[in-house]
Amino acid sequence: MNLKQQITADMKAAMRAGDTKRRDAIRLLLAAIKQREVDERIELDDAAVVGVIEKMLKQRRDSIAQYEAAHRHDLADAENYEISVLRVYMPQALSDAEVEGAVAEAISAAGAKGQQDMGRVMAVLKARLSGRADMGKVSALVRVKLT
Repeated sequence: MNLKQQITADMKAAMRAGDTKRRDAIRLLLAAIKQREVDERIELDDAAVVGVIEKMLKQRRDSIAQYEAAHRHDLADAENYEISVLRVYMPQALSDAEVEGAVAEAISAAGAKGQQDMGRVMAVLKARLSGRADMGKVSALVRVKLT
């Protein structure tokens, strides 16, 4: 069973259980997946579905920051719930030590000497760490290591 089929099965289970919050969060995910498939006229594989989920997680985190700044904790809680539902479908996250090791390997593999080589290092890391680490934090770590 691929990831998209798993998500669909989970939505059906949530519908049968009467869990409307979970059902609605999963429906948002399926709608985003379907939208990307229609826009690009392709069938998304598991890696592409993880990319859609990553984008949705980033959107939710940004929304939470804005809601908390506006003291709208009710809306922030709703976004946090959606994040908890979406995280179920993400691959196991890497520890900080594993991320640092991958960054060191990528820097040596790319032969990076300074900031001008950051794009090459990030290209190597994106393929290797996508869905398993926060790429914003990885980028900041690469920037520190290259200076």
